[in-house]
Amino acid sequence: MSKYEFPVTRTATPAAKPDPDNLGFGNYFTDHMFRIDYTEGKGWHDGRIIPYAPIEMDPAAAVLHYGQSVFEGLKAYRAKDGRILLFRPDMNAKRTRNSNKRMSIPDIPEELFVEAVKAAVRADADWVPAKEGTSLYLRPVIFGTEAFLGVRPAKQYTFLVIMSPSGSYYKGGMKPTKIFVENEYARSVQGGTGFAKISGNYAPGLVSQEKAHALGCDQVLWLDGAERKYVEEIGTSNAFFVIDNEVWTASLELGTILPGITRDSAITLLKDWGYDVKEKRFTFQEIYDAWEAGRLKEVFATGTAAVISPVGEFFWEDKHMVIHDGVIGEISQKLFNTMSAIQRGDAEDKFGWTVEVEL
Repeated sequence: MSKYEFPVTRTATPAAKPDPDNLGFGNYFTDHMFRIDYTEGKGWHDGRIIPYAPIEMDPAAAVLHYGQSVFEGLKAYRAKDGRILLFRPDMNAKRTRNSNKRMSIPDIPEELFVEAVKAAVRADADWVPAKEGTSLYLRPVIFGTEAFLGVRPAKQYTFLVIMSPSGSYYKGGMKPTKIFVENEYARSVQGGTGFAKISGNYAPGLVSQEKAHALGCDQVLWLDGAERKYVEEIGTSNAFFVIDNEVWTASLELGTILPGITRDSAITLLKDWGYDVKEKRFTFQEIYDAWEAGRLKEVFATGTAAVISPVGEFFWEDKHMVIHDGVIGEISQKLFNTMSAIQRGDAEDKFGWTVEVEL
């Protein structure tokens, strides 16, 4: 039994549900949202469910000038028996605490985070779509709201959970992506904020994304910020490379890589299936050499939105690499099928990853 109880104020103007066949991602928002505020000396207070609506903010709010903001992303799934399942929300709660610490935002208890997410989903349970491949995307966000000018942590914050029904990431089926290897800009550096899920990590990457799209690519492979040679992430996802009988992924130890929840789940499954997973530091030159030698079997990225995103091509400097003949690899497909089935309650959850939202 949770120690948290949140009053609910229902909207007087509920919105029409969107067409489940044309949801896309982030296009529609549910009728309600969760809100709780923080005041120095009082802590987190007045948690409640309220109608989804614009929020009033002072022009001098800390987040607008100094960027004190963190967020998370997770999903709620409709099982065939009608239950609503969350996937590893405790991991999102733990990562939020780490992000808050890095950004000098007050700590938020893991139980409060998870119960806030559950309360939000419960309020709009009829918005969780049932069609295969769909889900209710959840976006918790915390930001400084105190009105002042000066470089210091804010004394007031707001924590929201907003929700968006989302369609299948792969409309028409999963297909391999084309990746541009960025050697000009960097996503993060040692001692920076790469390990935290902060809002400020994303806008600087847009210029590289535009470069990639101009070259006909879908996403960017980030290299390290110091030497531009060590592999880090693909877009906003963690990258995996199957070389001979090993699976390589960048290590978290330098603090430049986001500790993805899907990443951790993929590693757990791969090890459970007997694969030798190497979390280590390696260069893209090593990846290229393995590809040239015929040792690079497949590449995929992991993340909340796509779950598994297979890579079919790399464009690195003047080199063009086709991976696994440009088709989906066996490991990529197995991971996608298995994880998706667990998330929707269609497969055994031997690791205890799913959490039911009691209605």
